[in-house]
Amino acid sequence: MKKYKVVQWATGGMGKNCLRAVIDHPAMELVGVYVYGADKEGKDAGAIARREPTGVFATRNIDEILALDADVVIHAARLAPPYGSHDADILRLLAAGKNVISINGYSRPQHWGGERVAALEAACRTGGTSLLGAGLNPGYAGEQLAVVATGVCTDVDHIEVVESVDCRPVRSPDYVFKILGFGVEPSAVDPNDPAWGPSSSLNGMYAEVLSTMAERLGMPLERVETEHRVFPASTALQIGAGMIPQGRVSHFNWRWRAIVQGSPRLTLSIHWYMETAHLDDPHPPLWRIHVQGQPGVRISLDMEKRAGDTSPTSAEQIAVAGAVINAIPIVCAAPPGIVTRPLATPFNFGLAHPLPG
Repeated sequence: MKKYKVVQWATGGMGKNCLRAVIDHPAMELVGVYVYGADKEGKDAGAIARREPTGVFATRNIDEILALDADVVIHAARLAPPYGSHDADILRLLAAGKNVISINGYSRPQHWGGERVAALEAACRTGGTSLLGAGLNPGYAGEQLAVVATGVCTDVDHIEVVESVDCRPVRSPDYVFKILGFGVEPSAVDPNDPAWGPSSSLNGMYAEVLSTMAERLGMPLERVETEHRVFPASTALQIGAGMIPQGRVSHFNWRWRAIVQGSPRLTLSIHWYMETAHLDDPHPPLWRIHVQGQPGVRISLDMEKRAGDTSPTSAEQIAVAGAVINAIPIVCAAPPGIVTRPLATPFNFGLAHPLPG
């Protein structure tokens, strides 16, 4: 059985779960770990992932990562404004012969054209490597699931993907308040200003999602418009990362619309919330997909852990790791260049349960 040599880049909430999945998977061999924090540098990857020792130690030296013999790097760095701020590291990885899977964007960089895409493609040619975006959203929800749902339609008028994520368990104050923007005074920010930090992190990433959907549906995308909204806390909120005073932002509804032939034909709506007061449904599913057409299609989707799993890891965190693991054989087999993830990247029983001998 072929084993894929894997580097885990970043070990935050999502990256740590990808690291566990690599350590646990019989078809994966962990060969390197890159971390940002000095407190993790030099630690065995097993200690970071709550697993047995692996003999692979975390580093903050990118040159050490570049020197490794590795098939693929799982790039799980946190969002950072503006979108594309991780390009420099990804370019170096690609040029050094490492395929790269990103969980935060790179769904379809071709949407932008110009120097950015030219640089990514050049790095892929230099290293003989491929770049692929994989994850849940961006990834599975819009680019795969919603598009596949249209397979029964004779006509499609509009598709809406609605994601609802309870952010209360997130414990990093830096991430919650500085990167995501919770806790700000609503009147002090314009979420539709593309220069505002959180918007500058997200707009490009999710424009690529809509671009991928439009390309797959044969829709001539003209532009992507935003209709972002913020909502104030109805009361003082004690959350995992600290305190949100009453009246400060406790809920974002990020909305992007793909304009096709002058009309919105695709909508991506994401609710990140610290209270349920501003939700239509206080117990929303993770995703709702509504295809308006002939016939129309409605999908409501949640995720759950295996019975008996009492670990603090959420089903969604496990699912991100699963999406990445299932994409590794695809990016490693692809010809050099930017790869759009196929419509389906199913679980492979043979990789997870190899036959003896």
